[in-house]
Amino acid sequence: MPDRYAVIGHPIAHSKSPLIHGLFARATGQDMAYEAIDGGAEPGGFARALAAFRAAGGRGVNVTLPFKLDALAAADKASDDARLAGAANALRWDGGRVEARNFDGIGLVRDIEVNLGLPLAGRRVLLLGAGGATRGALLPLARAGAARLFIANRTAAKAEALARALAPHLPAACALQGGGLDMPDGAFDVVINATSASLGGEAPAVPDGAFAPGALAYDMVYGKGLTPFMQRAQAAGCARVADGAGMLVEQAAEAFAWWRGVRPDTREALTVIQSRP
Repeated sequence: MPDRYAVIGHPIAHSKSPLIHGLFARATGQDMAYEAIDGGAEPGGFARALAAFRAAGGRGVNVTLPFKLDALAAADKASDDARLAGAANALRWDGGRVEARNFDGIGLVRDIEVNLGLPLAGRRVLLLGAGGATRGALLPLARAGAARLFIANRTAAKAEALARALAPHLPAACALQGGGLDMPDGAFDVVINATSASLGGEAPAVPDGAFAPGALAYDMVYGKGLTPFMQRAQAAGCARVADGAGMLVEQAAEAFAWWRGVRPDTREALTVIQSRP
């Protein structure tokens, strides 16, 4: 009988995780099954879905919106990335204990550096938004050697508070600041849209002069085509734009490796995901 894994979210019918993990399992010869579970909109739905899946023999789960905070709360043990992000996107059971990880930021970094071929060491990185997606990205970006990280948010105080909270946990060589859209002078090598604006077909507020020559504009949203953020970047002269499909695939590979002890090659899955709406 194959080992069972799942992704829990709400809604969940659109999830590409079963497809991705199915490709990984086939490529690595792993005897496993992977399903999508709707945790529902009712309070406590995630906890009930998680308990039922565990009782039925489940080995681990991915967790997507809106349950990433619940996933961290359900854990007995969490990685630094998950604790600092305040959220988890992968769980597994170690005996009677629940372990939590957050692979979103790691997947982002790997997509930028490996798939897109842009080393982050010494780069200036601008993150738009001060929510959970930015929290999850900051530590992996700093570990990758980014020289400067700036969080730009409509509410400057929120970005400033986030920078103060996370700065002590980042390498000393990485300068972290937060503020409003009237950010300090200087353009950025990588501009990341970590807001949810693209999900609604809207463009996030982007500070004037944000894009340095040759900059990468990266939208964490995937499957939306050329998003308003990406269009804005192109209009500003930014030649390199990318969505979050690679981030999705790479974070899935990290979770797969954590569960199964083997990291799959991601090229086939990335090609498949990028070719499907």
